[in-house]
Amino acid sequence: MASPARIDQMTDEQFERQAFAVIVREFGLGGLARFIRLHRSGLGDYTRDRDQWLAGLTVEDIASGLKH
Repeated sequence: MASPARIDQMTDEQFERQAFAVIVREFGLGGLARFIRLHRSGLGDYTRDRDQWLAGLTVEDIASGLKH
C-alpha cells in the first residue's frame, strides 16, 4: 500500500479529491452525493439574514461603499 500524501503538503483541491475518494470507497456514490448535499448547502436562511443585513441600506450607502 502506498503511503498517503501528507495533508500539509496537499493543495485544497488535492485534499478535497482525496477526501471524496475515501467517502466513495467507504460509502459509495450515494454517500458522496449525500455528503456534498449536507456540506455544500450552507447553514441558516440566507434570504432572511440578507434582509437583516441590508435593512435600512440605501443606494447612496452602497455607492459610497464602492468608492472606498
